[in-house]
Amino acid sequence: MRPTEGISYEPNERCPLTLSTGVGFQGMVLALMPTVLTMSLFAQASGLGEDYLSWAVLVAIALAGIVTALQSARLRRFGSGHNLLCGPAPSYMAIALLAVDKAGPETLASLVVASSVFQFALAWWLPALRRIITPMVTGILIMLIAAGVIQVVVGRLGEPTEGAEPYAAPAVAAVMLIVTALLGLRATGALRLWTPLIGILAGCAAAGLLGLYDAQRVVDAPWVGVPDPRLPGLDLTPGAEFWSLLPMFLIVSLAGAIKAIGSNVVMQRISWREPKVTDYRLVQGTVNANGLGGLVSGVAGILPSGSMDATTISLTNFTGVAARRVGYTIGVMLVALVLLPKFMALLLTIPSAVTSAFFLFIMGMLFLEGMRTVLQDGLDPRRGLIVGISLSVGLGLQGDNVVADLIGGTWGTVLGNGMTVGGFTAIVLTMFLELSGPRRRRLEVDLHIDSLSRIDAFLEELATRVGWSEDSANRLRLVGEEALLRLLDAREDETRRRLVVTASSRARIVELEFLAALEEEENIEDRLAYLSEQAEASEEREFSLRLLRHYASGVRHRKYHGIDIVTVEVEG
Repeated sequence: MRPTEGISYEPNERCPLTLSTGVGFQGMVLALMPTVLTMSLFAQASGLGEDYLSWAVLVAIALAGIVTALQSARLRRFGSGHNLLCGPAPSYMAIALLAVDKAGPETLASLVVASSVFQFALAWWLPALRRIITPMVTGILIMLIAAGVIQVVVGRLGEPTEGAEPYAAPAVAAVMLIVTALLGLRATGALRLWTPLIGILAGCAAAGLLGLYDAQRVVDAPWVGVPDPRLPGLDLTPGAEFWSLLPMFLIVSLAGAIKAIGSNVVMQRISWREPKVTDYRLVQGTVNANGLGGLVSGVAGILPSGSMDATTISLTNFTGVAARRVGYTIGVMLVALVLLPKFMALLLTIPSAVTSAFFLFIMGMLFLEGMRTVLQDGLDPRRGLIVGISLSVGLGLQGDNVVADLIGGTWGTVLGNGMTVGGFTAIVLTMFLELSGPRRRRLEVDLHIDSLSRIDAFLEELATRVGWSEDSANRLRLVGEEALLRLLDAREDETRRRLVVTASSRARIVELEFLAALEEEENIEDRLAYLSEQAEASEEREFSLRLLRHYASGVRHRKYHGIDIVTVEVEG
């Protein structure tokens, strides 16, 4: 079964208002709980007082709604173009507490702003990092996220609840899981779309029978309220404390950006009925939107905004609704909650056993998506070794944080996080594999038909160096010619552009990479996939594509803002 088979509404489609409201409500509930919990824990642990607590929680909810709506949009530089829930990133908790303790809230705000600007830089550098932050690396990170959350959720289910029997929480979780699983396996049509909400309601009913539901918070909450601003201000003259803490903030910011990249790659794959090639312009937009959210978070004095990858991917995959209207609905609902405390209190009365069970359910689905992402470009023995080592290190540290025990302090907490260390292990091993490989040969020419002779001579010399036969050399030269013609055909205008051709060889395969500055919607890899399902082609451009596909053993096309990168593998 393809992961996109169950999609009822694609991002560009307008689903009915009732359905977008229902799915949006489910997403809002799932986004609200971790948002409130994260900011409440930080406010209480930092000792900034009750006034700050009230301000921080409400602003975090409002900002989560705004950034979620922004992520759903497809603006030129901001937004993922897909539904992506956002909220305060728990990964910043430890270093944010250290910043408040050492230097105060003003320095914390400045550090958050600086780390958010770093996100913009990462989005800009993404084309240069394409060989390091690969689908394999992002898939590993997604699996580590899922495994880490599963461990936390299972631990929460075992905690005793005051005033209730020890078996109450596990029983409520079991009811929720059973109802959701049975409906998910057998429900069809509209019933399938409402399955998560039905599971939550069943869990709440069981919680009420077992004494885990307390409605007093709803009674005490006012109907309407406006948050009292508590802006900390920025430290415009950073001192030694700022510079000593900045590296830790940048490390966590990098980890958050890699998470966002992974979530967008997966969302693009599962949100369409027919599989599409990843559009890395939308990946850049995701990182930029998170950076903008973090920038506003710093000014407001709260933890930076980040993507709730696990919740988003699983909700879309399970309900089959990927329409952008859902993301806009979630954003509007979260912002409205800030002004309607009574309704927010009603949602917060959902027992933790219910939300924990639902997170346990969707984490399994997220782990599966991580596996699919890892396998997206194939898994040869070298990549398999990277996956195995990274998962072993990451999962091992999530079970027992040895680094924290050895180093201690905040650095130990940051560097001992299983997700962070496992992800960086994958990155370091991927970098080693790339740097230790054969040296790449490079040719820079104008993107013009007159450059064909230079490209042809470049490829002929390469074939001679690797000892290919005349037939293999001719096939390599023909692939280079067809790739150039396709890039020329995709140009929007006649302005002068540069084309960088790089080549590397391993065993009997030569990998060619064509990097050009283009701004065109069509993706060559998508066109090749489309042609594979067609019996005949009469257009000249389709003939050219068929020729490229026939002589190349693999074609990958990545589109960034202002840059197109076509990678072609030719077997000799």
